Amino acid sequence: MKLIALFLGLLFERTATRALHLRELRWLDPYFDAALVRVARLSRPVAYLVAVVAIGLPALPILGLAIAFGDILNGLIYIAFAALVLVFSLGPRDLGREVDEYAEAVENGDQEAVKRLTKELIESDAPGEEGRRVLAVEEAVLVRANNRIFGVIFWFMVLGATGVWLFRVTDLMRRRAVFEAGRARERGDPEPRYLIVVQSLFGLLAWIPARLLAVGYAMAGSFEDAVSDWRAYYEDCSDKFFHVSDDVLACAGRGAIREQFSSEAALQPIRAAMRLVNRTLLVWVTVISVLTIVGGAA
Repeated sequence: MKLIALFLGLLFERTATRALHLRELRWLDPYFDAALVRVARLSRPVAYLVAVVAIGLPALPILGLAIAFGDILNGLIYIAFAALVLVFSLGPRDLGREVDEYAEAVENGDQEAVKRLTKELIESDAPGEEGRRVLAVEEAVLVRANNRIFGVIFWFMVLGATGVWLFRVTDLMRRRAVFEAGRARERGDPEPRYLIVVQSLFGLLAWIPARLLAVGYAMAGSFEDAVSDWRAYYEDCSDKFFHVSDDVLACAGRGAIREQFSSEAALQPIRAAMRLVNRTLLVWVTVISVLTIVGGAA
């Protein structure tokens, strides 16, 4: 059932929602803001507990509906429900569409749009120097693919509709925490205490799919270069664990691409990163299909 729901969800996501903004889910922002304020006031152990509860509560209705729909019409209702939840969990914005918008802004010389789209992709202020900006966007495409696509697929296959919604809610709360922390820095305030709490919780959920995605990048691109860059990163890795996954994806992805681009080609590395993401998605779907068929036949 999960495989059928996965195909339906990906098919619908690739067609209908490209022209819609159904998955922004901004109506959850006040809920996240209230939760973050409470988390910031608590000691670290209690803050983690409150954050876990805040993330888990929106998943309870999905869990209840998944249980209720499980056996209706031999699971057909659950397949439709799970596919719908999957569609709303992918994103919140279509990564390929966002890359196309960025490329269009660069080609049109719209610096304000370039700056805005860069900030949305890298989730921080855009670097001023063009070469650094191109590198940051290229790496962001490789990293955001896990948050928006592959982590979603992983948790959908592991825990179904409830798991995929839990992953999406955690990422949305992380994005909100990063956004509010950025506003705090602009005001000159210290980094909010809730930022590490929320990033750590999302890092736990993203850890396994990030490594599987890095393997996928290697399979879809230059395997030896991807593994070599991945291994080289770990030789002097000293960052917090929830940042390490992002760095692993950036290193493995750029290694898998391993193309030489001219200094004037500001869009080629970014488009190459998006092509790698699409090829890796095909690899993942193929592997999942084979494993599901073999598992069902065993």
